[in-house]
Parts: sequence; C-alpha cells; structure tokens
Amino acid sequence: MRPADSMEKPFHQMMVDPTLAEMGKNLNEAMKILEDGQREAEEDKAKRKYGRKDIPGPLQGSGQDVANILQLVQNLMYGEEEEDSQSHRRVQNVGEQGHLALLGHSLAAYISVLDKERLRKMTTRILSDTTLWLCRLFRYENGSAYYHEDDRDGLLKVCRLVIHSRYDDFTTEGFNVLNNRRPVIYQSTACRLGLGQHLCNQLGLPLSCLCTVPCNTMFGSQHQMDVALLDRLIKEDVDSGKLPLLLVANAGTPGAGHTDKLGRLKELCSQYNMWLHVEGVNLAMLALGYVSSSVMAATKCDSMTLTLGPWLGLPAVPAVTLYRHEDPALSLAAGLTSSQPVEKLRALPLWLSLQYLGHDGIVDQIRHASQLSQRLLDQLKNVTSVKTSVEDVLSSPVVVFRFTPEVGGAGPSEAALEVFTSSERELQDTLNRWLGEQLARLVPASGVDVVELEDEGSCVRFSPLMTSAVLGTKVEDVDMLVERLRETIPVLYSTLRMREEFKQEVYETSTLTYIEDLNWPGLGAIRYELCSDEADLSKRQLEVEKTNGALLKKLKELDSDLLFSTGPEFGPEKNCIYVGMATEDLDVAELVETISTTGREIEENSKLLENMTEVVRKGILEAELQLQKASEEKLLEEGVLRQIPVVGSVLNWFSPVQSSIKGRTFNLAAGSLDSTEQTYTMKAQSARGTPPPTPTSSRTKRRMPGEKLFRRSRPSGDAVSETSSVGHPEEPDKEVDLQDGTPAREDVPEQQETQPESPQREDPSDERTPSEGSEQTQVEGKTESVDSLR
Repeated sequence: MRPADSMEKPFHQMMVDPTLAEMGKNLNEAMKILEDGQREAEEDKAKRKYGRKDIPGPLQGSGQDVANILQLVQNLMYGEEEEDSQSHRRVQNVGEQGHLALLGHSLAAYISVLDKERLRKMTTRILSDTTLWLCRLFRYENGSAYYHEDDRDGLLKVCRLVIHSRYDDFTTEGFNVLNNRRPVIYQSTACRLGLGQHLCNQLGLPLSCLCTVPCNTMFGSQHQMDVALLDRLIKEDVDSGKLPLLLVANAGTPGAGHTDKLGRLKELCSQYNMWLHVEGVNLAMLALGYVSSSVMAATKCDSMTLTLGPWLGLPAVPAVTLYRHEDPALSLAAGLTSSQPVEKLRALPLWLSLQYLGHDGIVDQIRHASQLSQRLLDQLKNVTSVKTSVEDVLSSPVVVFRFTPEVGGAGPSEAALEVFTSSERELQDTLNRWLGEQLARLVPASGVDVVELEDEGSCVRFSPLMTSAVLGTKVEDVDMLVERLRETIPVLYSTLRMREEFKQEVYETSTLTYIEDLNWPGLGAIRYELCSDEADLSKRQLEVEKTNGALLKKLKELDSDLLFSTGPEFGPEKNCIYVGMATEDLDVAELVETISTTGREIEENSKLLENMTEVVRKGILEAELQLQKASEEKLLEEGVLRQIPVVGSVLNWFSPVQSSIKGRTFNLAAGSLDSTEQTYTMKAQSARGTPPPTPTSSRTKRRMPGEKLFRRSRPSGDAVSETSSVGHPEEPDKEVDLQDGTPAREDVPEQQETQPESPQREDPSDERTPSEGSEQTQVEGKTESVDSLR
C-alpha cells in the first residue's frame, strides 16, 4: 500500500491549479472529522446530548462554518452510537483509493463549471479511457459502456435498446406496435428477487411479458437455468405469435454464486435472434489470468453489468454496463448515451480510482478474494456435519455451507432424530440461521451472512469478493471462522439431543405448557400456567402475562449459561419464556423443576399480596369482636371494683386474681385469630433444642462454589491421600442457592445443637393478662398488638 501522505503530496507540490489543491486538502480534513470525530469539545457533547432531534428546524440567518456543518453530518451519520458503542462508528473501511473516489464527486462538480468546449473534451477523454480500460480488463472487445447509480438501470436501458431495434416503428407508433406481437423477457428463478417486475414496471409492460424459467431438477446444478425447458418455452411463445426479446442469465447467482450454461444459452439466443444479458459476481473472475470456460463464455454475450464498487472497495462509484451495438442513434434513444457532457462525468470517480489501483492492484484484489474462498472450502471439507454448495472455486468465489446433522457417531440420539426428521427442513433452517448470525457476530471481518435458497433452505454464505475489500478480510479471519464453526457445532448437536428431553420434562410438569415453535433455535418455549379459577379471560390473561414476566426476570438473574428471553419480537406466541441453546452438560430435569418451582413461588407471593388487604380487614373486625367479648368476660370475672384505677390496684395487691382469658395471634395467611398457647409452647420447645432442618427439593444438588446452575455433576476425583499421616476431616456438604450459586446454609454440628442452656421454669402466672387494647397478635412469627392493625 502506498504511504498515507501520497495524496497530499501531489495536491500541495505538483498541482498548478490552487483550487484543486484546496479541494483535496478540504476533503482530507472533512474525512478525518467524519471518521475520527475528535474535534468536538466537551461542552458540545452536553449540548448535542439534549439538543439532537430528528425534527427539521428553521434555516439560520447568519449561517454556520464548515466545522459545525460537518459536525452535524457526523451526528446524523452515527446518531447516539458514539456515546454507547465505538464498534459501529465506521460502516466501511474507506482506504486511500476510496478517498480518491470521493474526491471524484467533488471534482465532477468543479469541472461542470468549465466552458462547454473544454468540458466536452475532458468528459470525452474520461469516458473513453474508462471504457477502454474496463473492456480490456474484463475481456469484452469492441464494447461501449453505460455508467449508472442503480445497478438495475443498465439492464433497463438495454431492454429499451432491444425494443427499439426489434420494433422498427416503435419510435413513431410507441407501444401500439407491441400489441401485434407481444415481447417476452426471460429470466431464471435464481435471478435477483423482483428484477423482472422492476423491468416490466419501468418499461410499461404487463407482467405477462415476463417468463420465469425454472432451474435444473434432474441433471446439473439446481441453481442453473434449465436450458431444455427454456428451448420449449421459446418455441411455444413463437408459435403463439409472441416475440422473444431478451434473456437475463447469471454468472454467479445472487444466492449460491452458480453460473448458467452461458455457451448453450448464447446459441439459443442466436437461434431466436434474442439479446443475451449477463450479470453476477463471477464476472470479476474475467480479470484473472486463468478463467474457467463457463465464465469465459460471458465475453460473447450482448451486454453485462459490472459492480466494481464492492469488488474493489470503492465507495460511491457507479455500476457499469458493457454492451455491443452499432447504431449510436438507437443507443441515444434508449438512454445508453447522452449528449450532455455533465452526464458523462459519472465515470470520473471510477476513472480516478482505476488509475490509482492500476491493472495489477485490481487483479490482486480479485485474486485475494478467490484465494480466501479456496482456503475456506479446503478447511470445510474436514469439518463434519457441514455440507458445502460450491460450483467451482475457479469460476465462483462464493462458498455456501450448511449444518446438516449426521446419523450415528457424534450425531443426535435415535429419539431426537425421530422428532428432527418430522420437521427436518424447518428446524434445520432455524439452526442454520442461528449459526450464520453467531459466526457473523464472532468473526465480523469475515462478512458471512445468511441466505435463503430454494432447495437447500437457510445457508451461511461467504462471498469475499463482495465484502473483503470493504471489511479488510484476511487469511487469519478465515481460519478464525472455521475455528468458531468447529466450536459451535457441538452446541447444535447438544440442543438437538435435548429438545425432546426438554419437551417431555415440560409435559410431565403440570404447571408448565410446552409451546411448539420450530423457528426458535433453542430448547423450546414454555409458559407457566396459573392455578386460578378466574372466569374473566382478560383478567386471567393479564395475570399470566404478569407472572411469566416476573418468572423471566428471575430466570435471567440465575447464574447459568442459558439464555432466557421473550423470543422473536413479532413471534406468534406471547407471554412465553424461550430457552436458548444448550451445552452437553445441561441437566434438563433440574432446569424444568427450577422453572416450575420459581413460578410457583411467584404465583403464591402474588396471591398473598392480592389477598392481604381483604384478610387484614376481616381479621381486624374479628379481633375487635374478640376484644369486646374478652372485655365483657373480664368485667364479669373480676367485678366492677377491680376496674376502678386506685381501688382495683389495692384489691389486686391484697387478693391477686388468676385470669382465665388467653391471648390471641393473628395469622395473615389463614386470616384467623388463634390462641397464643401454641405459640408459647413452641417457644418453650425451641429453648430446649434446635428443630430439625427444613427438607429441600429432591432435585437440588450440592455444588462447588462458582459452579454454574443446571450442569450435570461430574464424578469427584478429590479423595484424601492414602499416604497422608494425618486424616483430614471431611467438610460438611453445603446447599447452594439457585439465585446466585453461593452456599445457602451450613449444617450445624450435633455437639452445638445439644449444648446445655440454663433452664427456665414455665410458670402459668408469668403469662400476661390481656387487657383491652393490648391483646397480643402474631404476624408471620412476630407478635404485634391489635392496635397496630387497627
């Protein structure tokens, strides 16, 4: 690569026109501001944080300087991401050749103000040079070029050219001449989605003028056009009075990168006087020294479209359609050429970039992409359970692969395979979509994506010719991609094996419902069902939504490797909990029981809170009645004199009274008033000994500190050394809290439980005599007065 200051040196030392030098300097400064964003002050950040809006505002009267305008552009480009994440700041690696392409747009605006004669000479030179270089580079002899922003626009103008050529009176009669003999445009099912409809809409033709030819089903590639069927369709159209107009063929289908049989298609087009147009990524291979015969046949076509921008990593350069036609008047009528010099300046960014890269630089870039594909293909041959769909690396730099489980060996068990086979296509597509997303996230420089193919389904595609120049893909990135793929395949197999086990465990749990969703790449989806008799469906649905939302929050807080989520944003199922991919050591039974137990606790706590108000209200009313009744009994038992403050104290001192009225406890859970006898009895028993520990769940496992939840216990190999002279006592096992994985309670040694205490004699006279307004009430184990409840 050339030194970084190779652009600045020509601008400042070699150019005569100071305007061009200033233009190049300003472009470099603007790119630095937009890419680095280091010229903003700290006080500007606070202003932008609260002042950034998408609502258009009025135009300022005083105007702004260039730095502020560029800062606004940067804010619009990156939005809020510059504070949140720096990883998405740069959309594309704009190299030095990219800066030159961007400079071409500025130069085009500057050149357009020249006088007409100088402008005509300059645009003619730029257009002639660029066309000559491209025709020689891609082996397309005696061709003309049309430069366009939309990569479909070239084919559209070619269609108009063919219509003008085949219908002599089209210029004067217009579309009336098409009624006598309707034109037909042919394309394969592997063409770009919506391409034929776009052509018909722009040309004003009905969709009946479009004929989609299926691909091979018996022989050859399933991504190639069926030539024999195409021949029969053309004959039928000719016999019915239609005019075969144009055939769109592929040198690299958009999905799998396969090339049609261009040689045979060219013979059919010559036989029926049809125009052959070729497009696709494999056309880039024409620039290499050795080209396969299938791609070389594209040099004989009537027109081809090249997308040099992504191939060479050039931003904002136009696509090019090379074509052969001898009548310049028809080319002008079709819009392939223009008499306006400004229109010819579209080629200026490409003219600058091609000179900067040179012939060797262009070939090296394309060869590098081809070598990346070859390296990936060679390594995928040694990866089990991965099926590739590659036509030929020498003719196509696109590698498409797909995870396909194998029967036996490391594959899933027989029980899992039966379920997998019943919905094989849909489940495989789901897993491969997840695989492609994971690989793209783990190795972003690889540029892999997910593609949907008609026969194979969802596959992972590696097309370095379209991404390597932009992302800077290297050989190390390909090696990293294969390494991550090998690490991910066991997770796919584990998930396949455990899907059925997870499903059966959920079916055996009464509080959980299994949701069948083959579009979810994980163990599956579940819903916690409430034990409620609510007749109102809307209220019941609201309770289910609230409970499952709280359950999902609890599960996310667990210390485990599993992913719990609400599933797809626009999924068909709502109020569900989706469980993600599983590893080999996952304990499915423990997972399902934990989900059920946690959901039951949330439901019980919710019911307790909902009933708390009513329970407390009823309990207070009942307590008031009990207090009133106790007061009346006390009056009858002790007499009126004992109720007088001074007299009562004297009588109680001379003649104490043993009260027969007992205290009361208020149980919130039951909503009832109970006697305090049982409470004092339990307190006396607890003073004599420690109660036995509370039994735990049968599935709760003892775990080591730091161990993740839901993992199968490994056989312990840590034993006391037999050669040790001192025996180390074994530490008591510890129960682990499912929330954070920390020890929940340590077992207390028996010696400490029987440690003697000073006995206290229980004297019935020690019980407090309940009086009005001070009766004892217990709330969840704690004693409070009824006055506090009132």
